[in-house]
Amino acid sequence: MSTTAKKPVRVLGIIGLVAGLAMIVVGGATWGVVTSQLNDQRITVSADAPFLAGTTVNNPLSAYAQAQIIEEHTMKITSGKTYAELDREDPLRTTAQQGAFLRASLFTSVIAYGVAALVIGMGVLVAGNGYALTRIATGAKVDAKVEENTLATV
Repeated sequence: MSTTAKKPVRVLGIIGLVAGLAMIVVGGATWGVVTSQLNDQRITVSADAPFLAGTTVNNPLSAYAQAQIIEEHTMKITSGKTYAELDREDPLRTTAQQGAFLRASLFTSVIAYGVAALVIGMGVLVAGNGYALTRIATGAKVDAKVEENTLATV
């Protein structure tokens, strides 16, 4: 591979490596911010939740567990009716609305964690590909030298 052909491979490799590392940092920072924001709310998973009962809501599983138990509590209070199914004058409609808002907020956190994990994972892949490309470009130099030495000895 000529020096001219190796340069774009090396440049793309460096770009991939830098972009991948940036994705890992940004994904990790997002995970940290979401965790910090949830911790600041001092939410504890309800004691009757099917899993993680009594734990602090500060990760995707605990946020999901709390969202699920909020739905269960809301449905119990409203006799299984959702906000849209309750009459406009029904005083339980406010409870259903608050339950839906709380669940939506917690699910937003769960989604944010998922996106952060996706970005971190993609960052690992992009950085790995970038590293591989830089090694290919470097390996091409080594192969050329080996080939040159082999031809000189013949």
